[in-house]
Amino acid sequence: MTPLVAAAVLIAAVTHASWNAIAHHIRDQLLSFTLISGGGALIGAVTALFVPLPAAGVWPFLILSAVLHVGYMALLMRSFTLGDFGQMYPIARGTAPLVVTVLAAVFLHETPDGRQLTGVAVACAGLVGLALWGIRGSGRRPHWPALTAALATGLAIAGYTVVDGVGVRTAGTPLGYIAWLMILEGLPIPLYALCRHRAALAARLRPYAARGLLGAALSVAAYALVLWAQTRAPLAPVAALRESSIIVGAAIGTLFFKERFGAPRLAAAGLMAAGIGLMLHGG
Repeated sequence: MTPLVAAAVLIAAVTHASWNAIAHHIRDQLLSFTLISGGGALIGAVTALFVPLPAAGVWPFLILSAVLHVGYMALLMRSFTLGDFGQMYPIARGTAPLVVTVLAAVFLHETPDGRQLTGVAVACAGLVGLALWGIRGSGRRPHWPALTAALATGLAIAGYTVVDGVGVRTAGTPLGYIAWLMILEGLPIPLYALCRHRAALAARLRPYAARGLLGAALSVAAYALVLWAQTRAPLAPVAALRESSIIVGAAIGTLFFKERFGAPRLAAAGLMAAGIGLMLHGG
């Protein structure tokens, strides 16, 4: 991984944590993701006018990725509704590089070395520690529906990361791939919101429009940078470095949402970051 690729992924990590924080801040998650995904579809449609179409063989990857992205957004909405941002975000994002490492080894023969495997074990320990430190409810007991939603979000992230890693490498045009991905994944949630709220949708969206569209722009920028990086480096290190956003997300949750992070969560997040660092520097 060259310094330029690493810098792009780090920028994507900060950008990604920022748009997730915007999404969490809008209390009605359906309205939040309607603006973010719909804005992304609009950006994709404009971009598609100026870039080549992806290669014909890439469309199955685009369609599968769009399905996984919609599932990811639905699960993310659920986890943000049930739990604290400072915990849901690290669990969802921390799960992904662990699963991507396995999937890349099985399907792409990008086999991890001993240091990377140690990183997986360390990150898993941090993930378990973070998951078992209570979310809501009485005492320190885990809130299992929130944990399940966050972990399922991480699995969806891992799925579309591998699908897009293969798809963008064969698309012939990374910009064309991201444009059409944004179009395909960006329409289902706004259409569902339209069916649910009908004529009242525009009035409901108006108070959040500026924040939601900013989140859309940050979302597109973050994933475009990651897709470009996946054409220049193996999937597992890119996924690992991208999840440095865990620390950014934890900081945002503490500073802006006034969520109590505390020493146990800090230690667990530190273990996850250390494990991801080992995966990144293996090989």
